[in-house]
Amino acid sequence: MKKVIQFSKFFPCAVILSAVIIIAGIASTATRGINFGLDFKPGMIEEIKIADTVLEVTYNGTATVSLDVSENGVDVVVSGIGEENRTESIPYSSVETVSELAAKINTVNGVSAHIKKEVVLPRNGLFVTSGASKNLGENPLRLFVADENSTVTADEVRDSLKDFANVDVKEIGSESEKGFQIRMGVTGEESKNVQAEANKALTDKFGVEKIVITKSDFIGAQFSQTLIRDSIILVLATLVLIFIYSAIRFHWDFALAAVIAIIHDSLIMVSFISFIQMEFSTTTLAAILTIIGYSINATVVILDRVRSDIKVVEAKTFKEILNSALTSTLSRSIITTLTTLFAVLALFFFTTGTIHDFSLALTVGLISGCYSSIFIAGAFILAVRKNQKFQTVSNPNVIQFRAEEDEVDDVD
Repeated sequence: MKKVIQFSKFFPCAVILSAVIIIAGIASTATRGINFGLDFKPGMIEEIKIADTVLEVTYNGTATVSLDVSENGVDVVVSGIGEENRTESIPYSSVETVSELAAKINTVNGVSAHIKKEVVLPRNGLFVTSGASKNLGENPLRLFVADENSTVTADEVRDSLKDFANVDVKEIGSESEKGFQIRMGVTGEESKNVQAEANKALTDKFGVEKIVITKSDFIGAQFSQTLIRDSIILVLATLVLIFIYSAIRFHWDFALAAVIAIIHDSLIMVSFISFIQMEFSTTTLAAILTIIGYSINATVVILDRVRSDIKVVEAKTFKEILNSALTSTLSRSIITTLTTLFAVLALFFFTTGTIHDFSLALTVGLISGCYSSIFIAGAFILAVRKNQKFQTVSNPNVIQFRAEEDEVDDVD
């Protein structure tokens, strides 16, 4: 006969240990706070590309001339004094090289397009710095083309901004159209100065003719607060839906045990994040939601085994049934956790940035999820049903579940 591990003996110690960790985490959060990432606080977002300047366009005249660059072509718009109002459209389909495009732009009186680099026009055309004045004057308007051979990495961009606090850099786009998203935590008053200083640091590192800002936005404090509120609502809604699912599939006390277990895992992860002051970002939130899903799956497997053992295992008390079910599912719980941990630890050791933090949070959550499914959920169920016991009926392979004083419904 297989030996049954008496897990119930360790329930009090497990509950005390979890309570100490969670209380310490709450105290740490109250005193040190949570290190919210740029997703949850006001800041600036810029998207840049390492590109090549291929044209510099200037205008010397009395009219107002602007250059509109789109993915389909270039429009030279002439208006004002000294010239007839008109628009010269140059679709990319009508030109193949930068020199051909420059020749057509130069047909507009007073406009000069200087070739900086001769290339075949790419399929997606040219682009300019976001926010740059489209009105031409003596100061040149630079037109860029993506550098498909660029070897610049996010680490190099991050290194150029090392003198700034709260900076996050990640690669975006495909390999042929690679760009970088830069997030910086700043307040509204200092955003313009920080943006100018950051752009200067980038041009000092890579050259003024190589940096193009394709997008620039500012996230206000109100948006950050809304994101925090919506994240809390999302987690609470997840817990409610899981409770409803578990209550339908099992008994109410089993459902509540499952919810308590995943609340435990969430609090353990938040406590760990507060202890080490890990940056709390949307990636970290994704890790918590991932663990909620993992933990409920592990707990449901155990609860399902408890439900089936009630009908087929000969026992005098619910404690014996619970210990038998936990013993039967122990190898499954350990193997599943270790298998998932191998993949998560690979991310932890071989990645950097937000993925590294994501894998670290997952590691803590996986261990906590395996532990809570056994000890926290088990302790709660046993506390609710400690006064219930079994008696054998006419069929020796079927056990009738009843309360010590009053009959209760079987778990369904």
